[in-house]
Amino acid sequence: MAQLSHILAPIDGRFGSGPSKVRPEQVAVLSGAPLGTSHRQQPVKQLVGNIRRGLAELFALPEDYEVLLGNGGASALWDAIPFNLVESTAQIAVIGEFSGKAARAVTRAPWLEGHSVVETTPGKMITNHDEAGIDSYLYAHNETSTGAVSPLRRYGDAKSALTIVDGTSIAGGVNFNPRDVDFYYFSPQKCFAADGGLWLAFASPAAIERIERLQSQRWVPDFLNLQIALANSRKDQTLNTPAISTLSLLHSQVNWMLENGGLSQMASRSKKSSQFIYDWAINHPLASPFIKEEEHRSPVVTTIDFDASVPAKEISASLRQQGIVDIDPYRSLGRNQLRIATFPAIDFADVEALVSCINKEIERLAH
Repeated sequence: MAQLSHILAPIDGRFGSGPSKVRPEQVAVLSGAPLGTSHRQQPVKQLVGNIRRGLAELFALPEDYEVLLGNGGASALWDAIPFNLVESTAQIAVIGEFSGKAARAVTRAPWLEGHSVVETTPGKMITNHDEAGIDSYLYAHNETSTGAVSPLRRYGDAKSALTIVDGTSIAGGVNFNPRDVDFYYFSPQKCFAADGGLWLAFASPAAIERIERLQSQRWVPDFLNLQIALANSRKDQTLNTPAISTLSLLHSQVNWMLENGGLSQMASRSKKSSQFIYDWAINHPLASPFIKEEEHRSPVVTTIDFDASVPAKEISASLRQQGIVDIDPYRSLGRNQLRIATFPAIDFADVEALVSCINKEIERLAH
């Protein structure tokens, strides 16, 4: 097999949609002064506090919104939401695998009175709609499995309904108004270039009131209890021991984002990279963006379909042998496709080089 020229190859070949590329400078911080081993002691508590304050600054959170941090990742939050945020009835929009998992957690909760699900096939877009009697609206800001992005907006009556948004793979890579949502949650292993096992959320006063009230009315397992997570977050700690290395990576990335232009610049970095890939696919005779509507194409997770004559699986396997990794499509889609992350930490020059490498592979396979 012909090897790629070093001139063409990306300097860093990590394009996975999560866990994402970690910048070498973040790793270097881990070898610095030890923080200690207890998350109840001041060094780690200060680290958590710095993360919470840094996120509030990065996202320009309103003063009455709070930053929550807890153990378990987004999967834990999917199970926590029916306990802590949905009062009796919910409407959930499903546009792919991960929004579907969030929906299943709600629809299987026997203590809730009802739900409605609006759903479309992967690769297409559907949004929530105002509906009488709904107290919680749930949707994914970015569907990681397909690379579809939803318009961010509030649904229902703001006095009685919460808008709950999964921002796992797009938080940190796009600008938005925090007041458009009540509970916006994400994990640190995407745009924030850290590792998994934690979740973060921005909670409005209405969401905090709902959490506190429902916790007093329902039995909630401690691990899924958002009131406990809120109380611990206010003390700059978590219910049980977090991964200190993940906190350190996250803290380094938040600082890097703030020092390099803030959220608007991070959004610009991702948009420039993703648009380059989409434009290439549009102009290539054997490729096309999976998401047909331009306004719904993700700026952080690009999905590109190929003609049947181009074996995307072979391209991915060949490039993996040469240090370009994790560009396979989401496993359950079963498409002849590549999925390429364009998170803020990924350099545009590497994206350009990746596209050149894909072009070379297509030429090689054609011969």
